Amino acid sequence: MPESYVIETRGLLKRYGQQTVLDDVDLAIPAGAIGLLGPNGAGKSTFIKCLLQLQNKDAGTVSLLGNDIDAHGRETRKRIGYAPEQDCHIPGMAGCEYVTYCGELAGMPFEAARQRAHEMLDFVGMGQERYRKVDTYSTGMKQRVKIAQALVHDPDLVFLDEPTNGLDPKGQALILDLIERVWKETSISVVLSSHLLHDVDRICDRIVIIANGRVLAHDSLENLKKRRKAEAEIMITQDRERLVQAFQKRGWSYSSLHNGNLRVEHGETSLNPLLGMMREIGVSALEVRESPNALNELFNGITSGNGRSPADSPSPSPPQSSSSSPSSSSSKNAGEPPAFPETKQ
Repeated sequence: MPESYVIETRGLLKRYGQQTVLDDVDLAIPAGAIGLLGPNGAGKSTFIKCLLQLQNKDAGTVSLLGNDIDAHGRETRKRIGYAPEQDCHIPGMAGCEYVTYCGELAGMPFEAARQRAHEMLDFVGMGQERYRKVDTYSTGMKQRVKIAQALVHDPDLVFLDEPTNGLDPKGQALILDLIERVWKETSISVVLSSHLLHDVDRICDRIVIIANGRVLAHDSLENLKKRRKAEAEIMITQDRERLVQAFQKRGWSYSSLHNGNLRVEHGETSLNPLLGMMREIGVSALEVRESPNALNELFNGITSGNGRSPADSPSPSPPQSSSSSPSSSSSKNAGEPPAFPETKQ
């Protein structure tokens, strides 16, 4: 079966008792850096766990890397890495021992797993800390070692669930830089699950937005940013009536907002006709803002509490083809980061 999509689901359904957590999820996602975006409790982690057979689905089909997981789940999971949101280390193990052990669990011989573990720990910037017990690590170091164990067996697809949780801005930036390099330097497809728009906007080229167990949008980041409603918000203190009369003359719908501004549906592809009309009638505004793009509009809608796509927002589109930072005085963070090592055959 050709691997045209790294993830494909049809009618995926998951319930906890009477609560539906995933509701008829249909997706076909090509390789790349994929953002799984939604508020906490949207169903993102459950979605990942159902894909990996860590939780049983109630209905639907799932294919990963071109393989039906019901028929080829164990074989397929050998080609997949996973860093869960919760800490997954084994108490009492040093970082290098833990990553080596994860390589062995994936089927690697001990010597190969140990060598690859050190290569991955170099890649994520772990220096002498690798010989300390993982229990003693900072939040940032634990996130790094989770990424190392997800990559140790050289997967084709890796799932990272909320990898920047608990980190300060510097630590978040370091982790995002690391994740970006995974896709760009190795062509390993990355699924980044996050409730932060900034995270997925920074490194992903395709986004799936989930809320209340439903897919609200699935498209490339570029397309979502291009799509916007043909309307504008105008901050004006004088000549308000004259401007409203001009809207009425042109048949443009308008409304007054709670902040006193005017919103007008001008129906044009840019603000130029609106600005030209205002110059023509001699009306000046303090500010004219175009409508938010589809990505921001959808995200603002789900985070405002309604959990639904705005009524006139685009429908789901089919796909187009910590407080302590992770660095410390002994880390190998100086200079350029190490290149992602090639797997030795």
